[in-house]
Amino acid sequence: MRLAGRCVLLEPLDATVHGSALWEAAGGAEHDDLWAYLSDGPYADCASFQASLARKAASNDPLYFAITDSRSGIALGYASYLRVEPAHRCLEVGSILYGPALQRTAGATEAMFLMARHVFEDLRYRRYEWKCNALHVRSRQAALRLGFTFEGIFRQHMIIKGRNRDTAWFSMLDSEWPARKAALERWLDPDNFDAEGRQKSRLANLI
Repeated sequence: MRLAGRCVLLEPLDATVHGSALWEAAGGAEHDDLWAYLSDGPYADCASFQASLARKAASNDPLYFAITDSRSGIALGYASYLRVEPAHRCLEVGSILYGPALQRTAGATEAMFLMARHVFEDLRYRRYEWKCNALHVRSRQAALRLGFTFEGIFRQHMIIKGRNRDTAWFSMLDSEWPARKAALERWLDPDNFDAEGRQKSRLANLI
């Protein structure tokens, strides 16, 4: 399955195809901060990183997608669907890794738009979840910016890398998707960006 947008393409993660570019985007000591709130990493070397990608690529839940630049085809990050519950038509987006070249770009937002659209319009699910460490301010801000609703904090929810994690829960419902979709499409429209690629209207003002 491939999810194609104007800026990015999401395709099944493949360690052989995407591994080198993802190591360049997120590997090495200079990128250790990218892994602070993820359940794995950082990785000491490319070989261990590639092995982790191979395990991720073999998984169905979480189901990982490489996020590639639509022009160059270079992988800039990855994201996954997880905790998939077909009986309840509910799933979560998570394990999101954005390299610096993807962060704070139209492609970063478009990737999340494409994944949400697939959930609501192709899979016909009724609830889409976003969960993160309650200390991860940028992730919480991203969830709200994308139109998720904050539902509360699950205290001492998990132990990650030997540390307690209180988890902030967010959700989006199928009844909310049409309005969220319209706002995201307005923000992603090329006319919303100037010649230097700077946004004219903030997404927060459209949601």
